[in-house]
Amino acid sequence: MSIDSKEKARIIADSASDKKADDIIIMDLTGLSGITDFFIVCSGSSNRRVKAIADGIIDKLRDIKIKAWHVEGYEESTWVLLDYGDVVVHVFEEETRRFYDLERLWGDAPVERR
Repeated sequence: MSIDSKEKARIIADSASDKKADDIIIMDLTGLSGITDFFIVCSGSSNRRVKAIADGIIDKLRDIKIKAWHVEGYEESTWVLLDYGDVVVHVFEEETRRFYDLERLWGDAPVERR
């Protein structure tokens, strides 16, 4: 199954929502970044919730034969980064998200809230 970056971003956002992630946003970085096309940013109320959200995303994408290129922060689960190449996912514990404020850093990017 071949899906484009935008569809992959929506599948990830839906998966995060299914696991009760808070404040889910899709940031379109197309033309703004050489790193990736989309950032997904979402929050969980605890590190246990962050891990559950990350697991849900990993499982959903694995079901459609898409494997993360790289995963960081899973053990601590205050900020889990899932790198799918064209889409990078940031699952934050709420306090950590406020501290790093990625939305402000990429303020020029169009945002879709979920």
